[in-house]
Amino acid sequence: MNHDVKDLSLAPRGRLKMEWAARSMPVLESIKNRFAREKPFKGIRIAACLHVTSETGNLMKVLQAGGALVSLTASNPLSTQDEVAAALARYERLRVFSIKGEDNATYYRHINQALDIRPHITMDDGADLVSTLHSRRRRLLEEVIGGTEETTTGVIRLRSMAGKNVLRYPIIAVNDAKTKHFFDNRYGTGQSTLDGVLRATNILLAGMNVAVAGYGWCGRGIAFRAKGAGSRVIVCEIDPLKAIEAVMDGFEVMTMKDAAPKADVFITVTGNKNVIRREHFLRMKDGAIVANAGHFNVEIDIPGLKASSRKRREVRPFVEEYTLRNGRRIHLLGEGRLINLAAAEGHPAMVMDMSFANQALSVAHLVRFGKTLEKKVYPVPEKIDEQIAALKLKTMGLAIDVLTAEQKRYLAEWQEGT
Repeated sequence: MNHDVKDLSLAPRGRLKMEWAARSMPVLESIKNRFAREKPFKGIRIAACLHVTSETGNLMKVLQAGGALVSLTASNPLSTQDEVAAALARYERLRVFSIKGEDNATYYRHINQALDIRPHITMDDGADLVSTLHSRRRRLLEEVIGGTEETTTGVIRLRSMAGKNVLRYPIIAVNDAKTKHFFDNRYGTGQSTLDGVLRATNILLAGMNVAVAGYGWCGRGIAFRAKGAGSRVIVCEIDPLKAIEAVMDGFEVMTMKDAAPKADVFITVTGNKNVIRREHFLRMKDGAIVANAGHFNVEIDIPGLKASSRKRREVRPFVEEYTLRNGRRIHLLGEGRLINLAAAEGHPAMVMDMSFANQALSVAHLVRFGKTLEKKVYPVPEKIDEQIAALKLKTMGLAIDVLTAEQKRYLAEWQEGT
């Protein structure tokens, strides 16, 4: 079977959606034109486990233009845009296995269907493809040259695998590229997370107390966007350096236990498990809203919430109301999954332009050099990062200064002082 999508009749809408996104992705378009000429992926099979969005659709077209045979599956059960999946299957003849709202069994069946092409390269967003290869599909590992990873959560998992000497092929941590996490995480996650919360709830953020768990690049973006919308922002952290940074950025810092009775909205973005737990739910206000912007739906202790409740009902799309035994109501958004993709459309195309440019060029790097690399997690080569930043500036019509010959000499010497 070459595809498993919700409804092929949605394809025209999906094609228009990808066209709209492509207007804001000029860097990726320039790479596509180059790949179409050079065909760097001729004879290469690529399995991708990514959020199936309009931006991802454009990335798949770039890989195909470079000569690759591509299969695509979703990296989260609620992150698929069904119209995009349909368009990729119908118009691009892409092997795509992805349906929004699929259950866990279907999710992993789709991952295995994507792997059936026996990939040379994997592209992951959360490392589920890699973990499946290393557990249930180990026979396919012999043909894998390398892989890329898009998200913080996935990089954490992969570094754990490398540290335990079980990682069987090299991975490039696209997430750690400066042109990825500076922009995608801070601006993309910051805006799209609040977009998802607002689409799900239609609340007014101004005047609200918003607790953000985690002050990494994604947490910073969410905190600043919430502050810009008029919210009073509380940051919960375990890292003393990040906690100090949050204080110096003008935010309140406290434990989740202390934030629980104060905040109106809670957003987790840590990459860790059970950040909001049963003891926190019991301290929350009546009507508190709880959402997750981390990759997996484990940051909120959903079993603990269910065990603490006497009633559950769906009050709006993507909003479940849990009535606790103490009578207070907690509203869980998007089943605790990535709210920016569960209830909204994910990152704006302008930031995904740089993230997916990193993906495309990193895959090309792996095809050339993957067989010579050790089986560990690598950063995106600095030249690729700089090239993408320069291309982005060019597409924005911006120019920057260059060093003069005198300045280059000065920076290369040590004798000249005051």
